[in-house]
Amino acid sequence: MPRTTLAAALRRLPHEPRVVVAGNHATPWHTLGLLDALLPAYRLWMLNAQRGLPDRDGVVLETSFVGPGMRRSPRLSYVPSRLSMVPTLFASRMPPDAVVLHTTRPRHGRVSMGAEVNVLPAAVEQVRRRGGVVVAQVSRHVPWTFGDSEIDLDLVDVVVEADEAPRTAPEAPIGPEAARIGELVAARVPDGATLQTGIGAVPDATVSGLVGRRGLRVWSEMFSDSVLRLERAGALERSVPITASFLFGSEELLAWVDGNERVRMARTEVTNDPGRIARNPAMTSVNTALQVDLFGQANASRIGARIHSGFGGQTDFIVGAMHSPGGQAVIALRSWHPKADCSTVVAMVDEPVTSFQMSAVVTEQGVAEVFGHTQQEQARQLVEHTAHPRVREELREEAQALGLRW
Repeated sequence: MPRTTLAAALRRLPHEPRVVVAGNHATPWHTLGLLDALLPAYRLWMLNAQRGLPDRDGVVLETSFVGPGMRRSPRLSYVPSRLSMVPTLFASRMPPDAVVLHTTRPRHGRVSMGAEVNVLPAAVEQVRRRGGVVVAQVSRHVPWTFGDSEIDLDLVDVVVEADEAPRTAPEAPIGPEAARIGELVAARVPDGATLQTGIGAVPDATVSGLVGRRGLRVWSEMFSDSVLRLERAGALERSVPITASFLFGSEELLAWVDGNERVRMARTEVTNDPGRIARNPAMTSVNTALQVDLFGQANASRIGARIHSGFGGQTDFIVGAMHSPGGQAVIALRSWHPKADCSTVVAMVDEPVTSFQMSAVVTEQGVAEVFGHTQQEQARQLVEHTAHPRVREELREEAQALGLRW
């Protein structure tokens, strides 16, 4: 539709409306640019926003998971929340006035949100309930996915045609440290386990070590090309759909999910519900962190006092996996931070804790078993098995000062 139609719809909104826009790598950049030109002031709510956002006076950048497009911005308004609880925020404290989707072209009166479902269905429901505006940027490049990604065109107020391709994310190169961590994590995963992993060199290395497994399942907040590798290796259980809330990766991955009944996209209240996660057999959650301390506490959110990312789905999946029959939650990270030139295993984290009480911590140095051990034994394993050798003696001394003598 012409821009005037979008302009007329936006005039219905209150002053400084809250606008929820598809995030990650599914952002409808063309329509976001139109909206930014039409609204002098608004609150832009996105998850894991990428670079290129409108970042000017009059725009407040809201999120519960900070991406590179919002990080360090003076206009950032970070809202701490587990990802599974964001729909509750929309229904209570932070109701949206508009939502902008990036969808396929219509088919039989419906569109699909493709690679990004996440919190968007909840946003659409709240906007419709409040008499707000739902905008869909439609593109032939968006893959058609099934499940909660499909919505009736009747729910959309404005259609903006823009054949904009979703951004792709190349796989990170797997260096020797990531390969070793992946090898150690993969060794813990049995046949028939259910997987949740993120994106990056360590998850990719972990999955590479699982191509020989059989009967694996995927129930994850997101997935990338590594899952496609498992599918082609015959490692996944064919009778169980791959369930996730969003995905990003290569053009090959987007082509594979297009019209693929094997992939079911679910809203975040489903994928990240700890109770549902716990019902998956041998649920294995693999996440990373910036720091882990001798009490088994992980900081995955902040660098100093500055918010770097957020809770995301880590807390949801750690709790769910720990309650799954045969389940486990693993924190995997390098023992030494190359940019900061410091140990990632510390005596006690100074920043707010993101998660705690996982099954194990894995670095390229080895594996520390955490759950089911005394605090002294947890600390000993973390120092002796996961910390970099150059800081182990210092950590032993700090452990004693903390009452963790072994």
